[in-house]
Amino acid sequence: MGHVLTYKEVAFTKVWRLQTGAAAASALTGVLLLSACAPKEVAAPESPRPVRTVVAGAMASSTTAAYSGEVRARYENSLSFRTSGKVLTRLVDVGSHVKAGQPLMRLDTVQETLQIASSDADVEASRSRITKLQLDISRTETLLSRKFASQAELDALKQALDEAQAGLKMSLARQQINRNQRDFSELRAERAGIVTAIAAEAGQVVGAGQPVLTVAADGEREVVVSVPESRVDELRQAKDMQVSIWALPGKHYKAVLRELAPDTDTVTRTYSARVRITNTDEALRLGMTAVVNLVDTDTSKAIRLPLTAIYNKTGDVLVWVLNPKTTQVNARKVVLGDAQNDTVWVKEGLSGGETVVTAGVNLLVEGQKVLVTGAKP
Repeated sequence: MGHVLTYKEVAFTKVWRLQTGAAAASALTGVLLLSACAPKEVAAPESPRPVRTVVAGAMASSTTAAYSGEVRARYENSLSFRTSGKVLTRLVDVGSHVKAGQPLMRLDTVQETLQIASSDADVEASRSRITKLQLDISRTETLLSRKFASQAELDALKQALDEAQAGLKMSLARQQINRNQRDFSELRAERAGIVTAIAAEAGQVVGAGQPVLTVAADGEREVVVSVPESRVDELRQAKDMQVSIWALPGKHYKAVLRELAPDTDTVTRTYSARVRITNTDEALRLGMTAVVNLVDTDTSKAIRLPLTAIYNKTGDVLVWVLNPKTTQVNARKVVLGDAQNDTVWVKEGLSGGETVVTAGVNLLVEGQKVLVTGAKP
């Protein structure tokens, strides 16, 4: 059986509950008052994002196409011996600079020396025969005047003399041929230049006309490029050409089209073209990587931007244009043309003079404020 509360216990319990509730209410009221009096936190403003920019400038000329190639000499001679034989010695190396008429290679001349000795002997024999016939004719003419010889004998001697004289001419010609063959055993440079290739070594037997050495002549320099069939007419009609060298940044050369192959390469299906550099200097070296730029010199204007300024979003090609007054950026759709080195041609979307962001484009949002690197905040 439970305990029955007395009147005093019941009254005490009610008083305790009322006091406890009042204390809790008082504490809650204090917390609310403190919350109302405390200052509200203010979100810190976002600082401008640092970027790099460039002013889109209109140029009087624009590069419509670019073709990569290499620097070559205008004249490249593949030299060969005019006679066959065994290579006795090689006098130059690849990269050697040679002068016109300088010996490059020599063949063994033992055989040619023997042939010259044989032809010399034939010449001497022909001359001796002629001398003997001339004496016989002189004696026969004396005997004929005394009626001791016939006219037929004299005519036969004269005919033999004519044949001997013809034989002498033949022997002299053969002698000269053999001497030329010996002279042909020494290969000489046709013009001053640089040895670019050697295809024969000492001890090798070569035939007449077999290329053994290549010399690139000094002087004019050209760039050899391959052109697709769809751009041949553009290359022919180009009003101006410029050549830039990868190893010589910032330097440009003027050029003109000198030669265009009439047929395509069987492997690459492209046309080979040779572009002559009109202002060649000593800085140009054979084999350098070069780019031939076709420059359109009409009145239309074009704008080139760094590739880092291009921003792609959902298939659209955009650039961020900076408003100098508000320092805010806005995206603008553009149409691009051909790329060259680290720049690209902007065909549509910019009129020139706009300030375009070139670094940090992937981190920007529409209307965001930016700080140009190097500018005062």
